[in-house]
Amino acid sequence: MSVNQRPYLTLQPAVNTTTVVTTTTTTTTYAPIHLPPLPPPLSPKDPKTYPLLHANLPKSLRNFPLVFPGGTRATFRDGDGGEEDMQEEQEVMGGQGWRMLKRDEASDAGVSSVGLAEAVERYGKKRSHGGLDLMEGVEQTSLSAPPRKKARAATISPVNAAAPPSPLPSPRGSPVPETALPENIWPSAPPSGASSPFQPDLSLSTLLTLPSLLNHFSSLPAPLQSHFLLTLLRHSPLPVLRTLNSVLIPTLARDFITLLPPELVSHVLSFLPFPTLARASRVSRTWRTTIDSDPVLWRDLLKRTDIWFGGGSEDAFINAIYTRRRHSPPSSILPLPHPYKILFKSRYLTRTRWVNVAEPRHVSFPAHGSSVVTCLIFSHGRIISASDDHSIHIYSPSTGELVRSLHGHEGGVWALAASKDILVSGSTDRTVRIWDLTNGRCTHVFGGHTSTVRCLAIVKPEWVDVEQEGGGFVKERWPKRTLIVTGSRDHTLRIWTLPRSSDPEYRCFGADDGEVDPTDVCDADENPYHRAHLQGHDHAVRALAARGRTLVSGSYDCSVRIWDIVTGTCKWVLTGHTQKVYSVVLDPIRNQACSGSMDGSVRVWNLHTGQLIHVLAGHTSLVGLLGMSPSHLVSAAADSTLRIWHPDTGELRHTLAAHTGAITCFQHDEFKVLSGSDGNLKMWDMRDGSVVRDLLTGITGVWQVVFEGQWCVAASNRNDATVLDVWDFGREEDGEWLGEPSGGMYDEDGYSEREEDEEEDEMGAPRIRRMFALREEDKEGEYEEQDQADVDAMDQDLLIDSDTEESGDIDIDEDDEAGVGVGGSGTHVMGRLGGVTASRWAPNELGERQAGGGSRLPPASTPSMRMQVQEPPAFEQRTLPSTDETPTRPRIRGVRRR
Repeated sequence: MSVNQRPYLTLQPAVNTTTVVTTTTTTTTYAPIHLPPLPPPLSPKDPKTYPLLHANLPKSLRNFPLVFPGGTRATFRDGDGGEEDMQEEQEVMGGQGWRMLKRDEASDAGVSSVGLAEAVERYGKKRSHGGLDLMEGVEQTSLSAPPRKKARAATISPVNAAAPPSPLPSPRGSPVPETALPENIWPSAPPSGASSPFQPDLSLSTLLTLPSLLNHFSSLPAPLQSHFLLTLLRHSPLPVLRTLNSVLIPTLARDFITLLPPELVSHVLSFLPFPTLARASRVSRTWRTTIDSDPVLWRDLLKRTDIWFGGGSEDAFINAIYTRRRHSPPSSILPLPHPYKILFKSRYLTRTRWVNVAEPRHVSFPAHGSSVVTCLIFSHGRIISASDDHSIHIYSPSTGELVRSLHGHEGGVWALAASKDILVSGSTDRTVRIWDLTNGRCTHVFGGHTSTVRCLAIVKPEWVDVEQEGGGFVKERWPKRTLIVTGSRDHTLRIWTLPRSSDPEYRCFGADDGEVDPTDVCDADENPYHRAHLQGHDHAVRALAARGRTLVSGSYDCSVRIWDIVTGTCKWVLTGHTQKVYSVVLDPIRNQACSGSMDGSVRVWNLHTGQLIHVLAGHTSLVGLLGMSPSHLVSAAADSTLRIWHPDTGELRHTLAAHTGAITCFQHDEFKVLSGSDGNLKMWDMRDGSVVRDLLTGITGVWQVVFEGQWCVAASNRNDATVLDVWDFGREEDGEWLGEPSGGMYDEDGYSEREEDEEEDEMGAPRIRRMFALREEDKEGEYEEQDQADVDAMDQDLLIDSDTEESGDIDIDEDDEAGVGVGGSGTHVMGRLGGVTASRWAPNELGERQAGGGSRLPPASTPSMRMQVQEPPAFEQRTLPSTDETPTRPRIRGVRRR
């Protein structure tokens, strides 16, 4: 069939049989029904209705070779790309007598070019030559009318004649008006044929050409099929495209995450930002497992977003997460994410939420009446505050409800430290108490200090560098068991073993009797948990910091001492400050210790050599607060400024000067600094030193401030009343948000109690068990001796000289600086100081200790440096070193009799 030949429809003759007395068969033949020709394709013009109307076809579908049936070769060229092809041909290089051929041009030389219509028709001839009709399902007949018998029109009307079985529309349908067709397509019927029983319309013509179109499409090569389909899509309206999309997308979708090797998947995902990764992890369980468990992906993301801090902070976080999972296996059915992913989420939210959340959830409630909050910590979802009203309170951060109140101290509580469900407190009553936070019970009372316990710390086992005798360092785990270090105004420090929940309780004699002085009845050497008594300072111990085997103490005697916690020896005496030392911090990663003094300077010392590394000058008054993070050292002073230093070079990075009074408290991380002063609580940007926001304004003063993760807690004074304010910077969609504790010390222990006992040294758990066993034996002996004494008293009427029970008490002077001395472990309050004057306790430059250096003491060079673990002789009075020249004289203990 040629292009100009119109299709036609040939109907089978209708046979109508009528049975009467005689049988008459009438055969009616019809002339061929010519179908209307298909109109030329419409050209859509609205790109909104036809989104792919002006879409560019790929070059591979605009120009490609064809091989027709019979071996004829041609090149298909799309008409839309003609100008572009001509431009490309013009760019072909050539010269005199030569021309550079493009790819495949040599083989295609002399080959004609065809368009879409011609290519389809030439491939259609293949099926025609093969004996297949162009219109399947329609019988093909000759153009001449078939022979027929003359019908008897009077007997049966052709209109009412029975039609043969056919899927065609009913012949009673209304024909298409001629005015609706582009031309009159109905030729005159042959003179001998009957008229057509119906007149087909344009939709029928289109429907009957679909089978032929399908056969044509199947015989086309793949490039021509693609071009043809894209041409149809360009002329398809939006509803049609949507339908196709709903079918194609699920069919063609391939999960490359599961098909590609893990290395390639990690590389591909590394190009995605964090919000996109978060959405991708919600696609399926497989995607979530793959994304969450990829350590390289999250490590690179931490570094790429500039929230990788180094300094061992990432390793500490990972160890804490793995330890938590080992001790408390989660019940989630999904695989657990890698700790790097949890760390990224924590730091990402910390950096964004604290700045972008304009109005965080805020709860404010009264606490401790009008007393000063001396200590404030946030631990495991608890707010723990201590006050000079002798009490310790535990609050819920979400509601502000007072969960529990701990009573037992007979003086103000000035030092706090927590580990999991254990709380350690130090007080002006000269005792150290250990509390069970699950029930609020005081399980242990340690006595031994003869003055206020001013500072304390919990030291957990960790891997540290230990110097060898022959030189060099080796990694060892110290201490073998968690310890408590306390510093007092009695000039000494003491080291205790932190009792476990399964250990026997210990209370020094008369601890619960408010009328008994603990210093008169408590002997630390009888305490099985007491490990060492560190003596050497000539004045009150104001601050301490401890990690691993290293203990740093700062004293009012203007010196800093470096101690070995395990042996109890003083390794270095660091001198150089000319005024009292109020604050110290420890940097084990850089093997440095920093100290702040009333002389306005901050000094950085080397822990291994005792040498002075830097003197950070700039403050003009007492430096009472120091803070250390992996990348920053922050100092706060009574001159109303904070300064941010580089811990390696000692370079001053920023000076935070917006407060009008002495800095009373602060805490910082790698993103922000929160500082409190007389009238407000401010948040600073650590990166540029600018003020981000004011959390509190118009108040009398801020006692303390702490934050962790999404929580921030501040204790302040308003109208002679103490108030706690709690801010929550998280959102509901954030989920679990694990914060990094200040100082990088986590509560999770990497070793079980059994492993600790196996590694415990001779002063640890075995000693505790031995001493408790001895105490039981002593009690039995005491009972027997008491019975015999009663008999002797009855017989001889022996009297005990009461004069031997008396002891001289010397009261302790408080800090001699106005407003100085408020604060707990690691956070202190400083008052306004008119200026800095030389202390009479400053070392003499002509003396043995040279300013700016440290003197090393042999382990056994001084009796006061030795660990006192032996039981003293009975009834022997033990006195402290001479304190006649000290401004604060500790209480002198008298003779105690049992």
